[in-house]
Amino acid sequence: MANRRLSKRLMVTVLNVAVIFILIEIGHAAEPIKLGVAGVHSGQLASYGISGLRGVELAVKHINEQGGLLDRPLEYIVEDDLCEPKTAASIANRLVVKGVHAVIGHTCSGATLAALEIYNEARIVVISPSATNPALTMSGRYPNFFRTIAPDDKQARVQVEFTLDVLKQKNVAVIHDKGVYGKGLAEFVKTLLEKSDQGKMVLYEGIPPAMVDYALLAQKIRRSKADAVIFGGYHPAATKLLTQLRNMKMKVVFVSGDGIKDDTFIKMAGKYAEGVYATAPKDTSKLPLAVAATTAYHKEYGENPGSFFLTAYAATLALANAIEKAGSTDQAAVSKALKTEYVETPLGKIIFDEHGDVIGVSFTIYQVQDSRFIELQ
Repeated sequence: MANRRLSKRLMVTVLNVAVIFILIEIGHAAEPIKLGVAGVHSGQLASYGISGLRGVELAVKHINEQGGLLDRPLEYIVEDDLCEPKTAASIANRLVVKGVHAVIGHTCSGATLAALEIYNEARIVVISPSATNPALTMSGRYPNFFRTIAPDDKQARVQVEFTLDVLKQKNVAVIHDKGVYGKGLAEFVKTLLEKSDQGKMVLYEGIPPAMVDYALLAQKIRRSKADAVIFGGYHPAATKLLTQLRNMKMKVVFVSGDGIKDDTFIKMAGKYAEGVYATAPKDTSKLPLAVAATTAYHKEYGENPGSFFLTAYAATLALANAIEKAGSTDQAAVSKALKTEYVETPLGKIIFDEHGDVIGVSFTIYQVQDSRFIELQ
């Protein structure tokens, strides 16, 4: 009798242990793949980061509806870096501690630069939908970094060629907001103008971040006899400068980049936004995946998507495809897959080059017409 009771207790123990191991395995199988979403989600530039965040949200929703990645759900953790380098570095450390496997972000080039070394040391792949500073890829310091938007040297070339060859403006003032993105873009414009035999740079000026009165700068532009201003930076400074120029009855052509190509600029600049030109990624909104993503956006949020919605959606799909192809979240394996495996996205069929820059995405020119940015053919 005693042996029978011992045998029964032993059998129960074995069954309990087996159940525990099964539960552990199930727990591991269902453990989510964590995706950090880092960008500017509050303040003056929030519209840029929120459009990207929503791109990730809807892409993750779509991926999970299809069964997730590697039989695991995809989960995202959101952090707001305010487009500030110090904050970006802080939240990068926080995301590493939270155990993210990859990051979509950051929004701004300066914030991205401040966070990249932290992610690199943690062996975390990062894909930005909007950080365009060329050094992020071309420096060779960040093999973990990729982006679904073309770099500023290409953007600058489009701006200069359009201003000189299409608009036929010869005297150009180059102004920037002293940020990593704005100054970097302006420096490429400056270099191209210095090499050009069709036009010349008549003024090169950086705007102090705390500058309130733009009258003196506008006077400098008037004295330079500039036909056009090419501005590098974001919409807050661009709006103030443009408003000052127009209030002083200056009809100088205003050309800028994807840092102003957002409905927020049009709302802030009002009537002065009309006629302004901006470079931004080529419109792919008629591609099937873009139509599907935009339709989902309208259904979910009841409004039109912002500037970096499709580039963030594409970044999420590219990352998911690379993880599936790699069979893991290992940085080296995922990085290799990003560079060797094409993926269909709302931007078209893309892949990344040896530096981490996207192949298949380019810049084009938009103009504000009737309070909307219209792509010029």
